[in-house]
Amino acid sequence: MRTGSEPATARSTLRLRFWLSAWGMVWAVFGTVVFVLVDRPGWAVACGVLFLVVAVDMSVVLRHLRQGPHWQPGRDVPPYEPDHGGRDGKDR
Repeated sequence: MRTGSEPATARSTLRLRFWLSAWGMVWAVFGTVVFVLVDRPGWAVACGVLFLVVAVDMSVVLRHLRQGPHWQPGRDVPPYEPDHGGRDGKDR
């Protein structure tokens, strides 16, 4: 049985995930450029693939952020009503 208040106070971490993706994208580009310059094609390809993965993740995050409060509730959006254990979502 849950004893915490997570369902009542949970907020999305999409903005944090966006900034972590941006940071990862910067490092992936930096790594790709550096490994190309020092003639390490295997590592350059690995950083390029990492860049693609981060770019896809960032596009998914941006899509969810643009969908609005359903995906990224702000402080003005109240939390969902918790399940009280009734049948069909109704209280007993």
